[in-house]
Amino acid sequence: MKQRTLFIAALVLLAAMFGAATLIYRGQQTEKATQTAIQNREALVRFHSPSMGNADAPVHIVEFLDPACETCAAFYPFVKDIMAAYPGKIRLTVRYAPFHQGSQDVVKVLEAARKQGKYWQALEALFGAQQGWAQHHAANVNLVWQYLAPLGLDMERLKSDMQAPEIDRIVRQDIADVQALNVQKTPEYFVNGRPLPAFGDQQLLQLVRDELERTSKGS
Repeated sequence: MKQRTLFIAALVLLAAMFGAATLIYRGQQTEKATQTAIQNREALVRFHSPSMGNADAPVHIVEFLDPACETCAAFYPFVKDIMAAYPGKIRLTVRYAPFHQGSQDVVKVLEAARKQGKYWQALEALFGAQQGWAQHHAANVNLVWQYLAPLGLDMERLKSDMQAPEIDRIVRQDIADVQALNVQKTPEYFVNGRPLPAFGDQQLLQLVRDELERTSKGS
């Protein structure tokens, strides 16, 4: 009986040690990511990055996304809900991490749509129809046109603009920043430069709330 009690106590101790080690490791990883973001603050947002919301908002969400990423499509409405819940207090900036095969071409389509003032409409249309043009973890740019046509875009101009050198430079700059910031998955969020401690919708919401509280105290 005594031996069994000692065995159970040892298991409890090991579990506690493992849990503590896991928390320490996660904390170290978060701290490392935060320091990386601080050191590469310029890489978080570029002058060309699409943004929505109040330019002077106290909370700035930077999202690295891939238009062919299913989780990105699922999270996009949630991010908009957060912004709606705190009107005027949150700004969203989109950066590109085109990890999926063919995604770079779709990013160029989005940037070409921005030239016609239809960036956010195009992004939402492609997210909504993602299963129609992104299959088996690969994007097929030749299938996106039918989902963009209802937006009233000049499709011939769109196809021409996506080949523009300045759009290619935007994509290459974002890919370089993805590497500098060590972004390895999408969507990846930074809130006022702070990365998520763990991925999840509630984790994102909590980090936003923390920053709203912190900035309100500092004002």
